[in-house]
Amino acid sequence: MASSISIVKGKKYSDELSNLLSIEAAEAVARFHLSIPRYQKTPLVELPSLASKLGVQKIFIKDESHRFGLNAFKGLGATYAIAKIISKIMNLDENCLDYSFLTSETIRNKINHLVFVTATDGNHGRGVAWAASIFGCKAIVYMPKGSKECRAEAIRSINNTQVQITDLNYNDTVRFAYDYAKKHGYCLVQDTGFAGYEEIPSHITQGYTTMVSEAIAQLSEYQIEKPSHVFLQAGVGSMAGSVLGYLTHYYQKRPPITTIVEPSTVACIYESVRGGNGKPQAIGGNPKTIMAGLNCGEPNPFTWPILRDYASFYASCPDWVTECGMKTLAHPVGNDAKVISGESGAVGLGLLASLCKDDSLSYYKQLLNLNEDSTILIFNTEGDTDPEAYEIIINQ
Repeated sequence: MASSISIVKGKKYSDELSNLLSIEAAEAVARFHLSIPRYQKTPLVELPSLASKLGVQKIFIKDESHRFGLNAFKGLGATYAIAKIISKIMNLDENCLDYSFLTSETIRNKINHLVFVTATDGNHGRGVAWAASIFGCKAIVYMPKGSKECRAEAIRSINNTQVQITDLNYNDTVRFAYDYAKKHGYCLVQDTGFAGYEEIPSHITQGYTTMVSEAIAQLSEYQIEKPSHVFLQAGVGSMAGSVLGYLTHYYQKRPPITTIVEPSTVACIYESVRGGNGKPQAIGGNPKTIMAGLNCGEPNPFTWPILRDYASFYASCPDWVTECGMKTLAHPVGNDAKVISGESGAVGLGLLASLCKDDSLSYYKQLLNLNEDSTILIFNTEGDTDPEAYEIIINQ
């Protein structure tokens, strides 16, 4: 495992930008999420004391640990994708999705035989299980080798969902789930795409835009038109691509300085950029990281062009970086609010804190143009999804 942070600068290959993450598309997604009774905006937490300590102007954390009671953001993509699937099956207008109608007795009686299959490191599977349950359907979830039993149990607790931990790495587990769903006539709901499987991952990615559209609206309440910096953690890059795609549309192809942050052992997007040919590269084997939700070895081909062309920097971070972020948020400075952030949620804040506090990283701090005028937006994508490990880390 690498012992230090490494950051590379991006190179633009194209000015093209998919309309699937346009403002209009995001508005349609938000209208659907608003129709879900349990929907509410997640908090945007300002950390003024930490900002002062790190020598920047403002730090904001969009805290997705409060989303739908799932302790992570993934329910946004799963609910939207499954709603689109149901609408397509029922020959409904997919542009006018409404939760009440889709969960009405008439619709439920016609779709309750549906089974949704997915592969997950934890949070996505929980999101799919929950989304399937609210529409009156079932889910089957496969997890890669090394997955924590507590994450599997969290999924099983939703509608008694069937969960199996495989002997495969994440990407091979995705392929296994695809083959299983195809063999049994089930529907794969996967948050990464590949040849012949593009529509549903695209809808999942669209589903994530609700959290960034919320964040922009919440920033405006602080009279902030545009953050100077955004840090986005990535596994396959669906969440990061969703947020960056929306920001690129919203700011007319001039997004904030955006850094994509990955575990150093499985930094497939970082390595793809470093490869220098503009094409995504896979990382095989069974890489280990405590950032379970980011332990993915192949970039999502749908979001890869967005990350390649519109992100500014790409960071490869060892596990201590996210541990730093978790402890910083768990033990706030001054009167700042405490934010509970898990291993896959805290690495962006950990990177920011490390760059600002460690003189040996001053080159990278200057490269990212982090200074007293910087206003930074970070997405905490999960809470304490492994409660035991969380308590050990924050109290070290």
